[in-house]
Amino acid sequence: MNPGGMVGKAVPRIEDDALLRGRARFVDDIHLPGMLEAAFVRSPHAHAAIRGIDTAAAAAVPGVVAVFTAGDLVPHLTAERLVVGLPSPSYRLEVDRPVLASDEVVHVGEPVAIVVAASRYVAEDAAALVEIDYDPLPVAENCRDALADDAPRVHSREPHNLVAAFDMAYGDIDQAFARAPHVLRESFWQHRGVAHSMECRGVVAAHDPIGNRLTVWSSTQTPHPAKRLICALLGRDDEEVRVVAPDLGGGFGPKLVFYPEEIVVPLASILLGRPVKWIEDRREHFVATTQERDQYWDMAIAIDGDGRILGIRGSLIHDHGAYTARGVNVPYGSAVTVPLPYNVPAYRLDVKLALTNKVPVTPIRGAGQPQATFVMERLLDRVARELGLDRAEVRRRNLVHADQMPCEKPLKLRGGTFVALDSGDFPTAMADVLAKTGWADFRARQEAARAAGRHIGIGLANYVEGTGRGPFEPVKVRVTSNGRIRVASGATAMGQSTQTMLAQIVADQLGGDMANVSVTTGDTAAINLGFGGFNSRQAVMAGNSAHAAAMKVRKKILKAASAMLEVAEDDLEIVGTRVALKGVSEHGIALGAIARALDGSPGYKLPGDLEPGLEAEEHVIVHDMAFSSGSAVAEVEVDVDTGAVTVTRFTLAHDCGRMINPMIVDGQVVGGIVHGIGNALFEWMGFDAEAQPVTTNFGEYLLVTATEIPEIEILHRQSPSPLNTLGVKGVGESGVIPTPAAIISAVEDALSPYGVRIAQAPVSPADIIALINGASGRA
Repeated sequence: MNPGGMVGKAVPRIEDDALLRGRARFVDDIHLPGMLEAAFVRSPHAHAAIRGIDTAAAAAVPGVVAVFTAGDLVPHLTAERLVVGLPSPSYRLEVDRPVLASDEVVHVGEPVAIVVAASRYVAEDAAALVEIDYDPLPVAENCRDALADDAPRVHSREPHNLVAAFDMAYGDIDQAFARAPHVLRESFWQHRGVAHSMECRGVVAAHDPIGNRLTVWSSTQTPHPAKRLICALLGRDDEEVRVVAPDLGGGFGPKLVFYPEEIVVPLASILLGRPVKWIEDRREHFVATTQERDQYWDMAIAIDGDGRILGIRGSLIHDHGAYTARGVNVPYGSAVTVPLPYNVPAYRLDVKLALTNKVPVTPIRGAGQPQATFVMERLLDRVARELGLDRAEVRRRNLVHADQMPCEKPLKLRGGTFVALDSGDFPTAMADVLAKTGWADFRARQEAARAAGRHIGIGLANYVEGTGRGPFEPVKVRVTSNGRIRVASGATAMGQSTQTMLAQIVADQLGGDMANVSVTTGDTAAINLGFGGFNSRQAVMAGNSAHAAAMKVRKKILKAASAMLEVAEDDLEIVGTRVALKGVSEHGIALGAIARALDGSPGYKLPGDLEPGLEAEEHVIVHDMAFSSGSAVAEVEVDVDTGAVTVTRFTLAHDCGRMINPMIVDGQVVGGIVHGIGNALFEWMGFDAEAQPVTTNFGEYLLVTATEIPEIEILHRQSPSPLNTLGVKGVGESGVIPTPAAIISAVEDALSPYGVRIAQAPVSPADIIALINGASGRA
């Protein structure tokens, strides 16, 4: 089969058979002989000093094997805190999470002790008997208030709550505003939410004393970084620790973080000499797994008389939570993203990260980009309203054009390289989605609906997404002695079809039979290096490494077969599991025979004087990010008596470069759109004035269900990225980025007779009723 025939086809997912037949193995499906189960004792206080811990009653419960506190575990570790923050010069404070809290707790849900028992039931009961003498301390609940000089300190040992600060700036912003005929100001608030993958977190650990090897199964997006941290904390060599990410029931960002449980459970297994399992329940997920958002923006936009942008400036206060669990990347991503789709001559954003006594904040699908897109698109809606222009026309006048590509922006990524939009045609994508949704004639439909007593609206949002964060993701391709093709990668599958993607790319070069390709991801024993899954990176990074490795193996196969068959390489092709003469499939040799020949025999030359073995490992290095893009239109209907919003139609014109598998792209984009609907209208992680969480079940914290999903249509555009051989860009987060902005714009449009202005997300029915009542009056 000629290479190139597989990539671009909507082939079925190879993951589905095991999932549908119940043969998938999630972390809670792992059962080992003699395994114990664990439960964590967590703080009920948002902020308190710990005066003492009494574990005697818990330890006396029948079936309890051990109760460990920080004092028991720290002597066995090289450090007592998890130093995991990504490097940045912007930090003002070092607030790393302890393995277990010992003297102070700073958010509800922080782990203080672990109970290990014969069953989870016994462990839970015993955990309730651990007596902790807490001395409650003042709480910082709101990130804006936390920056005041007299605000309660989130950590009693720290002098203030400003954990980091930086600015993002280019151009002469003062001059832009000084000469602008129009300056408009807006403030925005985007509230905190939770990822809520179907599967919560979990860890299973088993120590083999004979081989002195620790194996850890974790529901993680990043097994290789987890292994490095475990090795460092336990003082162990790489060969002594294996981390495996089994099947994951979703990730969405928080599972890329390394948590205290991922070191406490393995250490407990070592100390007890038995396997230990801990599975997070949903209540824990609400208070112990990282969250995102709570951002307050005060922004101004300077425009000329035609609505063209002269400059944008403002400030962002970002809720960092109680600890640094990842770094400053969420607000940094927000700051970089604001001006990307548009020609913005001058820009300045001052960013402050405030500590609060809440769950730490790390990326969730989109990682700050949906928030930035919301701000940018809401500003443009304001421009259109003030100048009496169509919302699409304002965007058309400001969008980056295809002839500007590659378009360099004077904004630095966190690695120090400048942003360069690599490819795309933003105005055409917007034109496509406007035409498909009948934007031009929507006003007539709207007037007819209003005459019938219905309030419908339409909204538009453009976006650019940075994808494919490097520097690499290795892939090894090997042909075994029985002719099977084995693929291993540090990439991590979490429901986004990573195995299908890699198998499709490799099969494209090695015979076209995906059934002959088996893929191992997320296992540190299968490949030495890796980063894992986050930032819409795996098709870009692992995909290109897989392509490069498969190309090397292909070249070696054909050269060996040429020598063994005494036929010119150019006359051969790989078809299924054989190498054959082109057009004469019966004359050839099996891949397994070639692999065995390259294993060598004592005293004999290898075919074609090749190096031994039929495998290749590649680490394609790409430092620049590939930028996906698109344009979304949302249509809604609002019940002005109840405040209920129904999204009736959602259309997205989307460009992720060359598509490896259009079916997978559709699934990822639709999933992102659904996530975005939740961010716009449903998901609200509430806290009271004492930073106590008040939405800790799905009766209070609302998730989108099938009944809320509208008709969704995706228009594909493909502008291959020049940054990698496959021409691909990431897609996993694209759908979520423009969705809240488009929906909120549509809701505001539906309520335009009332003069309603919406500057927050999510927006609830109660919010809408309050906005209607507080605006100019009911129509």
